[in-house]
Amino acid sequence: MGKPHVLVIPYPAQGHVIPLMELSQNLAEQGIKISFVNTVFNHKRVLDAFGEKVNENGLLHLLSVPDGLEDGEDRNQLGKLTERLCQVMPTQIKELIHKVNESDDDKISCVLADITMGLALDVAAELGIPTVGLWPAAVFQLAMLLSIPKFIDDGLIDEIGTLLMKHKMFQLSPMNPSIHPMNLIWLNIDDSLSTQKIIFDFLVRNNKVVETSDWVLCNSSLELELQAFNLVPKALPIGPFLATNRLGNLSGNFWPEDPTCLQWLDQQSPGSVIYVAFGSLTVFDQIQFQELALGLEITERPFLWVVREDITKGKHHNYPEGFNERVGNRCRIVSWAPQAAVLGHSSIACFISHCGWNSTMEGVSNGVPFLCWPYFADQFLNESYISDIWKIGLKLQKDEGGIIRKEEIKSKVEQLVGDENCKTRAIELKQMVTKSVGDGGSSDKVFKNFVQWLKS
Repeated sequence: MGKPHVLVIPYPAQGHVIPLMELSQNLAEQGIKISFVNTVFNHKRVLDAFGEKVNENGLLHLLSVPDGLEDGEDRNQLGKLTERLCQVMPTQIKELIHKVNESDDDKISCVLADITMGLALDVAAELGIPTVGLWPAAVFQLAMLLSIPKFIDDGLIDEIGTLLMKHKMFQLSPMNPSIHPMNLIWLNIDDSLSTQKIIFDFLVRNNKVVETSDWVLCNSSLELELQAFNLVPKALPIGPFLATNRLGNLSGNFWPEDPTCLQWLDQQSPGSVIYVAFGSLTVFDQIQFQELALGLEITERPFLWVVREDITKGKHHNYPEGFNERVGNRCRIVSWAPQAAVLGHSSIACFISHCGWNSTMEGVSNGVPFLCWPYFADQFLNESYISDIWKIGLKLQKDEGGIIRKEEIKSKVEQLVGDENCKTRAIELKQMVTKSVGDGGSSDKVFKNFVQWLKS
């Protein structure tokens, strides 16, 4: 018997790669060998963004497999990406496992995959390898997906996921977020019906691996989602993964971080800066982009704004005329930020966020209040946690034309920054989750039991 050797496989999107990379770093620190599998396309992005040679003598090794798309094809089209993954991945993963086992003294002893990549766990089970599913989002989102048969029985959706009742908000149980049916995850990922069908079928298929996996781990904690964990008894809390081990380590980022913004933050007053970041997939039209810029300008506060090169439709970011001159040094714009370090900085007052789960966990872990600006997928559910359940943030309202106006941004920033109760709750929640991952905390116990199991 060699050392335990875990093959780790995320779904090929930024919000999935980061938590699996964090868990991998934590396992490597416990002496467990990790082979981390990205798609060829993302493998190159991760290495380019890291910018230095990855230490291959360590316990973490990076591998890659094709995703089935051609060179120029758009990987942000999730329907097409998912369809191709289903066609090529099972064979690719099977071949990779055989290849690793032939060349490595430590045979693969476990496959740990994103539950969204259930097909990888199916391959492992077929080869007789123990399986672990990691759910990288709120466990309540998993509970929603596992309730699909109930939604069909209740007449909310039909057998292919089409919505039958469009207007009624509903709750799975009290103390859990309320959901608008239009925000069921497969319905808001894309307007195209064919994409919705592909994603729905994919999610239903992934539900099966929750029953068959040896472990189901979740990047969340009992303190954050007690009621939701009651709905999915098999899911065990192991988070939130704190990003403290990210600095200087391979993080799984697809873009190079700009660390110079930390020096800029050092020059700002404590609790004064608005941090603005929308994750890896949010796209704005030019009207909304300009309105956001003007809204930040009229707050008259310093702000750090992450503007990805592909955040707007079209080739260029059209800032409002004279914007850069007017805001001057009060504003810092970067294309990607070391977010965990930013949110932990004493100058941050609040976080205008798309409410992706990683960003939500990072904001919560640093006691930062939120202004919620969800874009798609599970982000509306996370917004409900932040504003309705935990009460550590506010929702931004769109006008009749679907635009969040500059006046709304200014007024909500003022309301949030002046709300002492909200700040207090954010700090209390931070203390609770810090305790859960600290020595002897609820998530820490699960992690230690899991490591023991891997080593046995």
